[in-house]
Amino acid sequence: MIRLQQALGEDFTKAAPEDLAVRIQAAKDALGSRLLVLVHHYQRDEVMRFADFRGDSLALSRAAASRPDAEYIVFCGVHFMAESADILTGGHQQVILPDLNAGCSMADMADLEEVEEAWSRLEEVVDIDSLVPITYINSSAALKAFVGSHGGSVCTSTNARAVLSWALDPARRAGRQVLFFPDQHLGRNTAYQLGYGAGDMRVWDPRLESGGLEEADMKGSTLLLWKGHCSVHQRFTPSHVAQFRAEHPDGIVAVHPECSHEVVELADEVGSTDYLIRVVETAPPSAAIGVGTEIHLVKRLADENPAKTVVSLDPLVCPCSTMFRIDAPHLCWVLEGLVEGEVRNRIVVDDQTAIDARLALERMLAIA
Repeated sequence: MIRLQQALGEDFTKAAPEDLAVRIQAAKDALGSRLLVLVHHYQRDEVMRFADFRGDSLALSRAAASRPDAEYIVFCGVHFMAESADILTGGHQQVILPDLNAGCSMADMADLEEVEEAWSRLEEVVDIDSLVPITYINSSAALKAFVGSHGGSVCTSTNARAVLSWALDPARRAGRQVLFFPDQHLGRNTAYQLGYGAGDMRVWDPRLESGGLEEADMKGSTLLLWKGHCSVHQRFTPSHVAQFRAEHPDGIVAVHPECSHEVVELADEVGSTDYLIRVVETAPPSAAIGVGTEIHLVKRLADENPAKTVVSLDPLVCPCSTMFRIDAPHLCWVLEGLVEGEVRNRIVVDDQTAIDARLALERMLAIA
């Protein structure tokens, strides 16, 4: 998805880090309780230091919804997260993304047109009333709305098991199938947890006619997994795990479920960002933990747990390049704009999309 971000002037791009920090804090002080700054776990430390709340995407959106007094919600994350915050907050609140180019490569791997095309093709082959669309929260508001209007649900990495169990519950309707997008790995890993095997799953490739599948595959599979992935988590490999275990025989391997199934099978702990944080925090003081997730979080966990050895499983490391676009100059730019009475980079989800997307999010909350 192409988004146009205004270029910043030299008073932001060439400002010293200490100067930017002073200016950001001054703007926060001036705005007071009218402002809420939400910062995702993967953000740089120069941004994290100004967080009113830090967490994963859903937790931050819920934090925004819990603060109806905040007129301005500055979301230091990526585009789909800011959309979710706009959906869940009140009409009097304005959600701002410091850099419009902060998207999500995974979310962009499934767009509304592709999903509608897949749905139309599947409608010709399977019992569409028994097909449940499930979208990972790492997706656009338009896809959340599609899911909401077609009887499906959103899921997170924490509640994916509960949501898939709900979708595939035989007591609800016989012969149910799931179309899961945009991340194939979370879908696959969750399905294995539920006792499904490789024969129950097929990958739908939106770049190929009919997803690259024969009609027998469409009819015979329980889960149709969209061919999408996280550019960070797909980097981790079994060889990374083997190297860590060679260096730390008693170490703990903790990875995100967006990693490939081959990596997840080798890990000691698998879970969401918040879960991985708890694994590190509760590990014994002398523990060595190899973490398979974004490097800024891994480094922060290492800094906050100095008695433990906390390292990335990938020696070459890999930041979330789109999340990385949010920096101190952009944060300063939007905050000083608010002080001057100018709302920059507001994220707005249209009313109908918001209604349908909220339905999918509320369905998830009811399930989980």
